[in-house]
Amino acid sequence: MKQTTPAILGLLALTTFGSLAASYQPSTVVPPRPPREFRGAWIATVGNIDWPSKRGLPVADQKAELISLLDRAAALKLNAVIFQVRPACDALYASKLEPWSEFLTGTMGKAPEPFYDPLALAIAEAHKRGLELHAWFNPYRARVKSDRSPAAANHVSRTRPHLVRDYGRYLWLDPGELETQEYSLSVVLDVVRRYDVDGIHFDDYFYPYRENGADGKPMDFPDEASWKKYGLASKLSRDDWRRRNVDDFIRRVHAGIKSTKPSVKFGLSPFGIWRPGHPPQIQGLDAYAVLYADAKKWLQNGWADYFSPQLYWAIEPKAQSFPVLLDWWNQQNPKRRHLWPGLNTARMADRWKPEETVRQIQLASKQPVSAGHVHWNLGSLLRSGELQSALARGPYAETALVPACPWLDAKAPGQPRLVVTGRGPTDWRASWVAAPGERPRFWLIQLRTGASWSTRVTSETEMQLGTPVPNCVAVSAVDLAGNASRAAVVQLKE
Repeated sequence: MKQTTPAILGLLALTTFGSLAASYQPSTVVPPRPPREFRGAWIATVGNIDWPSKRGLPVADQKAELISLLDRAAALKLNAVIFQVRPACDALYASKLEPWSEFLTGTMGKAPEPFYDPLALAIAEAHKRGLELHAWFNPYRARVKSDRSPAAANHVSRTRPHLVRDYGRYLWLDPGELETQEYSLSVVLDVVRRYDVDGIHFDDYFYPYRENGADGKPMDFPDEASWKKYGLASKLSRDDWRRRNVDDFIRRVHAGIKSTKPSVKFGLSPFGIWRPGHPPQIQGLDAYAVLYADAKKWLQNGWADYFSPQLYWAIEPKAQSFPVLLDWWNQQNPKRRHLWPGLNTARMADRWKPEETVRQIQLASKQPVSAGHVHWNLGSLLRSGELQSALARGPYAETALVPACPWLDAKAPGQPRLVVTGRGPTDWRASWVAAPGERPRFWLIQLRTGASWSTRVTSETEMQLGTPVPNCVAVSAVDLAGNASRAAVVQLKE
């Protein structure tokens, strides 16, 4: 039997509805290429910073708040959210390895009632809105001592107390214990296997930021046991041994993700200054010496798919200049991984005008590999109507696709098959199916009305065209690595 073309399918549908006034037919029109820019925001759950608004919120309200955040992110034309799922060896998803987070239900280990899985919901709803969902983990923080509920029976502080160290305001997994690496890696890969996430993300917490003791002096991290067990035999200095512990873990996480599900991106968001004096004018905390985080090495070795160094300073001050630091990080990137700086959008509440953030976004859009940035945090961005207006008028005027990762996959998916049916002259519905082979992550929908094109991104496979009726419809498949297919295009013929 001869295959029915999209145009014939459309005409058949029109005949069914008793009208042959118009139809959409295949076209050679080439739609404009959308801009490519990573526009992300962190959604923090630790301390209920962004979501949910308070512990123990009814499930219906939790869901409504989360969907509202995603609605607003999509309306602003963001294209990614970085969702915190493991604040402190707990889980905002259904895990057999770690207990439910108290930031969700108010009691560590207590599941939502009625039951739902926040991560599964966030992924599905984000993808419908054209948003990538990156799952954000803290690899070492085990407990915040100010937490209100007791540790659950399956929390690591009770199941593996030999891995946990008491340090200032926190309980912390000891990065020097090999079992710590195995444990945290297993938690990450469990999510990679079971959830359709676009990325895995770590922030700036490795060894903890320094805490002061009762005498007011900085305390050293209490890793004497692991140092004696592993460090002394390494013949490294204690500082170098600590750095090697973190290096090994980052390398293993990257390799584990790629061997488990190669399409999942690994992102790192280290402290924005590697070391004071690099470049020469820069002053501030020494993350290399204090956090034992050699993020320069990780970038140079390509142990992540994107880096979002937290460049939380303004453009002009010399000692922590945003563009100077951004240029330095770009110079450390021989593997040409994506470099999307973290922006201190929370400063909008006290010090910065919208112009500062807009200028930083413009600087980040002119980088050698790809454009992009991440807002700390989504709540701060959504509380500033002034900044949202400035972004809508300027850098977010158009919808953007996330830049592709050619080292993951450089082959574009096949052209989809597009059908537009309806009653005419205004009631039209577009639907599309993927070409054989790779499953698309998103669909890029481009509509021309008059001479103007509009763009949207979604995971859904049909849409009502609405009014005014577009004279041209184009659909492209976007795969997990961000590659876009050739567009299937139809044009309205009277």
